[in-house]
Amino acid sequence: MKKVISTEKAPAAIGPYSQAIEVNGMVYTSGIIPVDPATGVIPEGAAAQADRVFKSMSALLESAGTSMANVVKTTVFIKNMEDFAAINEVYAKYFPEPFPARSCIEVARIPKDVLLEAEAIATKN
Repeated sequence: MKKVISTEKAPAAIGPYSQAIEVNGMVYTSGIIPVDPATGVIPEGAAAQADRVFKSMSALLESAGTSMANVVKTTVFIKNMEDFAAINEVYAKYFPEPFPARSCIEVARIPKDVLLEAEAIATKN
């Protein structure tokens, strides 16, 4: 059975989807963009946007009863592959080793014209 996961500490869903879903001890987040959930502000620059995304992801996972340490897979969508190193540096601060498996894909456009979006799959144990 699916359980909807949500928190006010991550951007609200702006369409017909959930912030995250838990099923069979696994948590699947939707894509998270770098919008401050309290103010609606989008920070400037790839590193600041990555920090905002992973803060929101961490809060969402905590509301599901898990953490960044239990993430097994991430997908990061970036607008410009030139930002890869800056995003990677921030990413490494949020995920402990062993790092989760990851895909990183350059895309043409992301909602609100932000520089990145990320999603995660985590275990509950």
